[in-house]
Amino acid sequence: MSDAIALVWFRLDLRLLDNPALDAAVRVGGNILPVFIWAPEEEAQWAPGAASRWWLHQSLSSLDGQLRRRGSRLIVRRGPTLQTLRDLVEKTGAEAVFFNRRYEPALIARDTAIERELPTQSFNSALLFEPGEIWNAAGKPFRVFTAFWKAYSVRAEQIGAPGDSPSQIPAPARWPTSLTLTALELEPKINWSTGLRNAWTPGEESARRVLKRFARAVVREYPELRDRPDVRGTSRLSPHLHFGEVGPRQVWWALRDHPSQGAGTCLRQLVWREFAHHLLFHFPHTTDDPLRPEFAKFPWRRDAKLLQAWQQGRTGFPLVDAGMRELWQTGWMHNRLRMMVASFLVKDLLLPWQQGARWFWDTLVDADLANNTLGWQWVAGCGADAAPYFRVFNPETQRAKFDPRDDYVRRWVPELGRPGSPQPIVDHAVARARALEAFASLRRGNDNVSGPPKVQS
Repeated sequence: MSDAIALVWFRLDLRLLDNPALDAAVRVGGNILPVFIWAPEEEAQWAPGAASRWWLHQSLSSLDGQLRRRGSRLIVRRGPTLQTLRDLVEKTGAEAVFFNRRYEPALIARDTAIERELPTQSFNSALLFEPGEIWNAAGKPFRVFTAFWKAYSVRAEQIGAPGDSPSQIPAPARWPTSLTLTALELEPKINWSTGLRNAWTPGEESARRVLKRFARAVVREYPELRDRPDVRGTSRLSPHLHFGEVGPRQVWWALRDHPSQGAGTCLRQLVWREFAHHLLFHFPHTTDDPLRPEFAKFPWRRDAKLLQAWQQGRTGFPLVDAGMRELWQTGWMHNRLRMMVASFLVKDLLLPWQQGARWFWDTLVDADLANNTLGWQWVAGCGADAAPYFRVFNPETQRAKFDPRDDYVRRWVPELGRPGSPQPIVDHAVARARALEAFASLRRGNDNVSGPPKVQS
């Protein structure tokens, strides 16, 4: 065996199965040096939030265990990334750095600088197709999902089967120094994460179990139950996908093996995730600014009291409050409720979508910059393929339709109906009318909108 060393730089690809960078390094031969570098400052204003950091700690611990069972281990360092990689290459004699690409704007620039200075090989592990591979008939980025989905459907046969997991990973004769995971201070100093620990088991092994269980159930359950927050009708794979504990090709092939209406609907959701990354890659400004420039003049309000009531789940609308409380306790919220609570923030309260996106970013275990950006701009009506401006979710209608027995609401809002329980902070009918007027004024090119919805005492 060669004494050459290949450095494998792990990021949001925290798995051994179907990991293209790891596979390529193993095929080259020689010894493998797995490395994780913590440099959140390089992600600018979108450094991982508190819930994401908690998950990352658990996932890195799981990855290290997986590596050790194959005769290896994870070297942990703290950035700056280029300097850290350069130091490791120089001290270990590594001949190349293998890594899987990321597509967030700040990291594309950082990775380009690394590729200019160091010998690297990079791969796609996060998406079925990379953002630069899919274009519309005019050679421009897609902005409508239906057309994007059709383009993916045409190329579906090109999606290769997932790779294997190496049974052994050759280790270098001498290991460089490593920080402990604890030294990264990813876990909260004040123990607020009990709810997250009770709800989730991060790591590749857990991700594969979740996928296997969901693939078995998807045929009979998903179409009917996917919009019901009172039952477990969705995959809950999103955090595992975000951290790369399972790859999209694994999901695609697992669902293809169960052909049905449910599997087809799930595959469409997987491609919606691809659409989000496609948009972020081609329109990087949308993390903070609307894709549709006319929305820069939208008359958003600034009201800390209303924002806090929404964040704390004390709006007086039971389904909104239940969703926001589940988010705080478990780091997750059902997709139906994500749309509804977002609609409530931007249309009932007329508060900026960016404030909601920031809150989700800090509290979601599956906080993903592309998905978060697309979701909030879709609800606010200012992004690609956006919801019609006149679509304003009625919290009580949604409650009757998707939580008909109040099972979900009563779990998270146990004080419902008792004295002292939160009262509605707005009149929905009045708020809806005011929101429609605000959107209509924007369409007319007039940003002089009458006052905000009246807050109920």
